[in-house]
Amino acid sequence: MRKYYVAILSLVTIIMAVSFFTGCGKKGPAGEIKIGIAKIVAHPALDAVEKGIQDELTALGFTNVKYDLQNANGEISTAASIAQKFKSDNVDVAVGIATPTSQALVNALKENVVIYSAVTDPVDAGLVSSFSRGEKNITGVSDMTPVKDQIAFLMKVKNIKRLGHIYASHEANAVTLAKMAKEACRELGIEFIETTVSNSSEVKQAAQSIAGRVDAFYLSTDNTVISALSAVADVAKTNKIPIMSADPSSAEKFEVLAAWGFDYYKMGRATGRLIARILKGEKPESIGTVFMTDPSDVDLLINLDVAKALGLTFPDNVIKQAGRVVENGKISKK
Repeated sequence: MRKYYVAILSLVTIIMAVSFFTGCGKKGPAGEIKIGIAKIVAHPALDAVEKGIQDELTALGFTNVKYDLQNANGEISTAASIAQKFKSDNVDVAVGIATPTSQALVNALKENVVIYSAVTDPVDAGLVSSFSRGEKNITGVSDMTPVKDQIAFLMKVKNIKRLGHIYASHEANAVTLAKMAKEACRELGIEFIETTVSNSSEVKQAAQSIAGRVDAFYLSTDNTVISALSAVADVAKTNKIPIMSADPSSAEKFEVLAAWGFDYYKMGRATGRLIARILKGEKPESIGTVFMTDPSDVDLLINLDVAKALGLTFPDNVIKQAGRVVENGKISKK
């Protein structure tokens, strides 16, 4: 009889180990892993993060996952409602794509794992107290962008004395990046001209209000402004002003001179790998903020058609380095 109990105990141990290492240790009532993903707004970069998460988890063998994909449509109140929904549904992992949705999830969910992604400064946003480690049930991936380098790159293509910047005053990440852009302009010896918006419908008017006073527009990874990129592009084209964007994913379809920033699909894949680590048993509080530091994580898009229309020229070495080049209305990828 004792041998029988030992055999049963060994079998149970093996089953538990297999469940743990295949990522199936956390399941919903129907045997599924429940993952809620909330993005603040739909635009190519955030959509790419969302897809990258799903593709990476599938590639890692997490096929028994039920996703609840939610879009707050730029509304903070909607983000809060989505967070409450995830809480009621008792999701195994709640993912916030961008700062406002991540903040809503952290505020509402105390017992569920919360992963932030595409958040510029999670410490300043109040998500974690340190970059080096997470909090209880909280960790994630940052998209902190090299603001000064991006502006300096633009200055190599065009002589700039006044740089225009439009940002959302209600987005913590946008405010942080605006401060960085202002400081970068001070260090580079150019005038910083800013204007703020509270929603995407105000973006075009904001661009028009400063178009006559600037030599170029710099757009950060500001979700409210990037979701209205077409409006800024229209104003820029009318006034013959180049746009430097920090979001290559959203720049392909619009008349943006250059876009230098992260590959957000790869950021989604990195977020998926982080989720997998937690599903396999790692504690979020032991994992520091993940930064995209590999050179392959960064992408450069240049638009030769826009450059030609503005009478500008990219150096040959820049064209060779660009991962995406728009010419004659077509985009080529390297």
